[in-house]
Amino acid sequence: MTNNNTDPKSRRAFIKTAALGVAGTAFLTGTAAFPYYNRGAQKKIGYALVGLGYYSTDLLAPALQETETAYLAGIVTGTPSKEKVWAEKYGIPKKNIYNYENFDEIASNKDIDIVYIVLPNSMHREFSIRAADAGKHVLCEKPMAMNAQECREMIDACNRNNVLLSIGYRLHYDPYNMEAMRLGQEQVFGKVVHISCGAAFRNSSKDHWKLQKKMGGGSLMDMGVYPLQAARYVTGEEPISVTAQGYSMRDPFHEINEAVYFQLNFPGGTIANLSTGFHASFNFLLAAAERGRFELQPYSGYGGIKGSSSNGEMQFPEINQQAAHMDDFAFSVRDGKEVRVPGEEGLKDMIVVDAAYQAIAQDCSVTI
Repeated sequence: MTNNNTDPKSRRAFIKTAALGVAGTAFLTGTAAFPYYNRGAQKKIGYALVGLGYYSTDLLAPALQETETAYLAGIVTGTPSKEKVWAEKYGIPKKNIYNYENFDEIASNKDIDIVYIVLPNSMHREFSIRAADAGKHVLCEKPMAMNAQECREMIDACNRNNVLLSIGYRLHYDPYNMEAMRLGQEQVFGKVVHISCGAAFRNSSKDHWKLQKKMGGGSLMDMGVYPLQAARYVTGEEPISVTAQGYSMRDPFHEINEAVYFQLNFPGGTIANLSTGFHASFNFLLAAAERGRFELQPYSGYGGIKGSSSNGEMQFPEINQQAAHMDDFAFSVRDGKEVRVPGEEGLKDMIVVDAAYQAIAQDCSVTI
């Protein structure tokens, strides 16, 4: 496979900039301490949510009520009964409501600047490319696509249409995870030599799309992206090899891996032992360095994240991660700021996921 190592200098430059939003905020509350807020009373950027399932309904739409640079301008749904409910709740005009068939007509809608793809994984590529071809900027949920090749096609479509692309990695805006990035990449306690990280929940569904392989189901494609991301952003490096083991214990999960354990080797010598699944509930990040350690538990929740290090307990304000991400991407669209979590970030994850699936299938170590 093609080596996808990232220039460590550029990664460290990123984290140095990102850390400005964390430094000095230990005893602050609210959002004023973070650079992606308080943009001023300029033009607001309109979002259209594509797919009105749990995440859009319970998290993204409410979060858009907290943003300063963005607002909920439109929706795209395949369920007609939801149209009236959302229109009345959020004041969305009929002209800004679309379905999956007439979606491409969004090209002529000047109210909508960004299309947020919140669909099953198998639909990410299609609707991201259709949105880009319609001249709309794209924010796509994780994982970016079904495989690395689809990610490349999405990036190419956005580049071809001169629109921006971001992936829904909300933890890049969480101050605790930003601190983990800083501690690891700046080697505050020396080089990180070992990472243990896991994210899983007990899934009791029997017919959810996440249990269907053709729709991009499986624990590695769902919660597994979080420990993969953590290992990458703590080290600031790209893994050079992966081994992985997949398990399916219950009948509803026969098409996909109910649990996945995978191990990454990094060029700087760090070993990451990662786990995910639908079989149990756990959520932790532990990094052991040459002269100390740091940990978050839980580390990838929407709130309630706690952390400590060899320097003591971490104390940062709790923020709305989704609002922070959508605000910041809207600011990039409006004012030309560099995208903090670009499509290339999703591609790098899917390169590793592809390799992990190969390692499971062939019971071997795969060089990346």
